[in-house]
Amino acid sequence: MTRPRFDELIHAPARLSLVALLAPADAVEFSYLREQLGLSDSALSKHISALGAAGYVTVHKENRGRGIRRTWVTLTDAGLTAFDGHVAALDEIVARARPGGGRPPGTPGTEDERDPVPGRSGAGPVRS
Repeated sequence: MTRPRFDELIHAPARLSLVALLAPADAVEFSYLREQLGLSDSALSKHISALGAAGYVTVHKENRGRGIRRTWVTLTDAGLTAFDGHVAALDEIVARARPGGGRPPGTPGTEDERDPVPGRSGAGPVRS
């Protein structure tokens, strides 16, 4: 099994949200993405262009007649693989922060094993 891969390109909050909207769909209309993400046309276009340059999305423009055009964005197989790997990497990172979450033997891992904060009983690890 391949180790989950943290993806810097996808990790930007707007791009992560964008890819999360695309993942379960065949294609999503640009205007819907813009509304859901609260981005301007130009900001959304830049994010789509960056993801497209990496091969993560494709864009299809559709002429509906009478000057009506629709733009559809689709997550590619490579994009879905990258998204799934990124989510798995985030899950792995978060799991390590949870009590008993994959810490090496002998490392404090549960609330009872952690050093309390001075002056507070059982308050968690001491942070320096």
